[in-house]
Amino acid sequence: MTNVVQRTGIAACLLAALSTTQSAAQQDAIVHDGEFAFLRAQFGEQWDAQDVEIDARLAELREANGGKPPNFLYILIDDISFGQMGERKLNYVMGIETPNINDFASEGMSLMRMYTEPSCTPTRTAMLTGRHPIRAGVEEVKVALVGEGLPASEVTLPEILKQAGYNTSHVGKWHQGDIEEAYPHNQGFDWAAFPLHQQVQLSLMTREAMQANNMLGYHASGQNNALLLDERFKPYGLVTGVEAEAGGQAREVDMAAGEEWTQAKYEEMNERYQTQAIEQLERVAALDEPFFLQYWPLYPLNFVYPDQALSRNGGFHADKLQLLDGWIGEVLDALEKTGEADNTIVMIMADNGLMYHYEGTSGLNQLIYRGGKTQHLEGGVRTDAFIRWPGVIEADSAAGDIFHVSDIYTTMARIAGATDYIPRDRVIDGIDQTALLLEGEGNGRRDYVYVYEGPVLRSVVKQEFKMHLPAPGAPGAAAPTYNIYRDPRELHPLVGYSLWAGASFQDMIKRHQKMIAKYPNSEIGKDVPYGGIENLRPESEKARQVFMSWQE
Repeated sequence: MTNVVQRTGIAACLLAALSTTQSAAQQDAIVHDGEFAFLRAQFGEQWDAQDVEIDARLAELREANGGKPPNFLYILIDDISFGQMGERKLNYVMGIETPNINDFASEGMSLMRMYTEPSCTPTRTAMLTGRHPIRAGVEEVKVALVGEGLPASEVTLPEILKQAGYNTSHVGKWHQGDIEEAYPHNQGFDWAAFPLHQQVQLSLMTREAMQANNMLGYHASGQNNALLLDERFKPYGLVTGVEAEAGGQAREVDMAAGEEWTQAKYEEMNERYQTQAIEQLERVAALDEPFFLQYWPLYPLNFVYPDQALSRNGGFHADKLQLLDGWIGEVLDALEKTGEADNTIVMIMADNGLMYHYEGTSGLNQLIYRGGKTQHLEGGVRTDAFIRWPGVIEADSAAGDIFHVSDIYTTMARIAGATDYIPRDRVIDGIDQTALLLEGEGNGRRDYVYVYEGPVLRSVVKQEFKMHLPAPGAPGAAAPTYNIYRDPRELHPLVGYSLWAGASFQDMIKRHQKMIAKYPNSEIGKDVPYGGIENLRPESEKARQVFMSWQE
């Protein structure tokens, strides 16, 4: 009884303190997009009252853990559409098994309306910055040398967590640019192992992928090259995987001068990242400070069939998804062994829909929603997402509230006690969804999403309705509008929706545009590629020199 009274007294004191400082906090509020301001005008008082209770709950949780905030383990998987993991019935439909992810999903909350960006780089930028990628100048996926990347002016989630005392590590895919300021160890991570580019280079630009008829025209052995003139048209000398610590230079690993990148080396890289993810988990869990560990596997993207398939499906993506499920199980087991599982928030999700360009042979298919990677359709931006916080987030729960990948930024910051470090000089698109996680379905604070394809706004989601933007000059009432519940594949636009929703969607777009005018989008970072790598191979140095010869 004494503990209950003490806990109640602490909470009451905190409630009073928070109430007295509430007006001051609102004066220094995070700048959100116009649509959120529109919602806040309707629900602000209700949310403020709930936030006092949420802060008291977070304070109790931290006190119960000796004053230490929770750790974060964030696993982001490539190109997996909604329903392709975490669901036993759909496992059977597809002929694959993801038992570890399925079990994990039952231990926490399934976010049933997780929206991402249509492709890997933009989604990762949104998660890291809490902003639509276009605001950071990031528009699209890049393959070879571009001399661009996430600018140093962006304030990333690991940067704000570090200010709150977190140790930060990144393992696996990064895909935020090939310039020094964009590398993870220069964007808030204490330690990082990552490839400079992505799987187009690592798993497709190989002799084996050419022989599998999945990468055409790239490898020299695929044609006789009798009339070849420009030997620099095809990418060459690309840096592969590097490792680095904050404040230091990166160093390329496991690649000798003149060596050709192969499927075997790609498989070794995946295995190395799996090993390093567990090593880093064991390392950071042994430290006194809380940790933020980010593991972004390269698998399941792979374009060569294995010698022996694991799954009934056997497709070169589906089979690697089943393999990856086993690896994720190993990571979760390792977390249990550290003794930190109960105080670690684990999130597993995918970055965008399937690479539909290889649908069929990859073993993956569109399932429920139409479309995939690069597209604004639901199949491009709806993914599975599961989050576990033992004893806090209700086990085997689900939420149909809309959640956008940028919300991870503000939500993790709130839980970590790092909200004060979120910048106030720019629009933050991420909404704090802590109430949803702690209180369950119906406590979300977002009912909208703006969906871009590159720099172009292509659709707007509001509640269960989605409008594809009309052609320039066409009235909003003529824009195709869908009810996602009734028409999840976006095949049957009905004028009965457009006639009443057109004006409301146009108002949403105007509110969005007004905030862009007030807080203009930033420029992407630009510099000489491959800066800050201490052991560039001669062919990589040559590639950089040729690239820069026409840039200046």
